[in-house]
Amino acid sequence: MRIIGGNRRGLKLADVGEGDAAAHLRPTSDRVREAIFNLLINAHGNPVAGARVLDLFAGTGALGLEALSRGASQVTFVDDGATALGLIRANIAKMRAEAETRVIRQDARKLGRNAGSAYGLVFLDPPYGKGLGEVALAAARTGGWLAPGAMVVWEEGAAPVVPEGFALADQRKYGDTAVTLLQVVG
Repeated sequence: MRIIGGNRRGLKLADVGEGDAAAHLRPTSDRVREAIFNLLINAHGNPVAGARVLDLFAGTGALGLEALSRGASQVTFVDDGATALGLIRANIAKMRAEAETRVIRQDARKLGRNAGSAYGLVFLDPPYGKGLGEVALAAARTGGWLAPGAMVVWEEGAAPVVPEGFALADQRKYGDTAVTLLQVVG
């Protein structure tokens, strides 16, 4: 895995190979990550530039770090797995991005109340097919984590049903990954 674009383009991230099933890690491939960012930047007005980013089920942190490399101002990573947290911290260190990042050890489905500013860009990459994305998205919305009009990038094995309070902005299929872009309504 590596950073695909932006000011840290080419930076090699911590290696997890094809993932770690025991730790529920399934890293977004470089190809899918590149497609996601091309879609955001070229077709949806570049919500990355200057964004406060929330990376739920962050895994390795590659999506959030890619956003930082491409101009996001700050990223908060949320995961509750020890292996994932170790990888996120290692990748933050490799990128020398400690000042622009925050790591929260928390189940993304139980976020609670957000004490800070809301986020304008959210990456949601739960384990596929378990219904965890819907629960995490509802918790983020209820807890005040999502800014009005925020863009949500949701990776799942199959296209999810668009939850109440969100509008479908785009949907694409890349191999076994369905990428759904939602926008917070209201």
